[in-house]
Amino acid sequence: MTVTRERPMTYSKMRGLMSFFSALLKKKADFSEFLHKLVSSQQFCQHLDPQKILQRQSRLRRRKEEKGTGSLVNTETSLQMKPSDFDYIKVIGKGSFGKVLLAKHRKHGGYYAVKVLQKQMIVKRKEQRHVMVERSVLLKGLQHPFLVGLHFSFQTSNMLYFVLDYVNGGELFYHLQREGSFSEPRAAFYAAEMLMALGYLHSLDIVYRDLKPENILLDSKGHVMLTDFGLCKEGVTVGGIMHTFCGTPEYLAPEVLQGQPYSPSVDWWGLGTVLFEMLYGMPPFYSHRKAEMFENILHAPLQLRSGVSEAACSLLEGLLERDVKKRLGCDLIELQDHPFFASIDWDDLLARKIKPPFIPNVTGPCDVSYIDPEFTLLPVPASVNDRCQAGGTSEAFPGFSFMNPTEYVAVEPVS
Repeated sequence: MTVTRERPMTYSKMRGLMSFFSALLKKKADFSEFLHKLVSSQQFCQHLDPQKILQRQSRLRRRKEEKGTGSLVNTETSLQMKPSDFDYIKVIGKGSFGKVLLAKHRKHGGYYAVKVLQKQMIVKRKEQRHVMVERSVLLKGLQHPFLVGLHFSFQTSNMLYFVLDYVNGGELFYHLQREGSFSEPRAAFYAAEMLMALGYLHSLDIVYRDLKPENILLDSKGHVMLTDFGLCKEGVTVGGIMHTFCGTPEYLAPEVLQGQPYSPSVDWWGLGTVLFEMLYGMPPFYSHRKAEMFENILHAPLQLRSGVSEAACSLLEGLLERDVKKRLGCDLIELQDHPFFASIDWDDLLARKIKPPFIPNVTGPCDVSYIDPEFTLLPVPASVNDRCQAGGTSEAFPGFSFMNPTEYVAVEPVS
């Protein structure tokens, strides 16, 4: 009798199976409702301070955070896009408030990822501030090679639309689900590009706060693109602190779990958890029992199994250091100089001159083979293809509409 050795069940594969069974049984109303509650409980973005000790930021601080976008073109009352400017081709993602769709601009033919959010749901859950922060951060990150950029934003009476770079190389989560783990050179390449993106955000006093494989995309050439900026916090300098309890359980830093004030260093803990998962196939302190996982994050020793280099172990220990004062990342140069990144030429990396270790085999912008069928098999909602004019400025979303100045040439009507 021949005995075959099964590949271990990785964290990404396990979550993929959960998604499969959810789709398979979605017609069963009671079970569907149960799954919805189960999945919803995985997100801890409730704007709550568990200790209820600390106050929200003052209005003056918020004004300061929003300062600096005045040079960009706000088109709330000028040239605007509208839903009927696009043909909506495929669903390529979904979230709590809507869906992300592959869309083609009707006039100039460009392809975009259009994130469509339901205003009513956002207001009901009191998420307006997160939406506006996401818009603000997208504006600031337009020119960075490893951040998804914003081309337009507009609204109708019922919907908000973010028109973003279309990235079709697949989520890092998708590739981990298929492959289990990555080689060290491949993990180092992705970690280096994430490091540069996070360092850039920190230089703008922005903390990302939600680094996880689902928010890390690969473009068609194999480079990292960070997306989903709804949990970002603006106006936090190095040494500054935050208090909001939010993030995804598996990737939460211990200081966040404990309800303590925290700093931009939470992003370096997040980088450590993602790097660990890329190398080992599971987040470092994972347990299917949430309470046990939280206990592990707070107290369990970091288990660095064999199979990775001494440099990788050293970096993981530095990033996953519970004592914030000792954690790597206070000095970006310190991270860049770490032996794990010895092969990285940082100037070439930023210029996208380093050939990625994996290049997605996509035939063109309509190729969605690296996007989960869980999304692409969904029908395009009729509501997003609304032929009405944009407008209906809501008091909850003032100043939302935007057009990248470089886009004027492409969309402005010819006289």
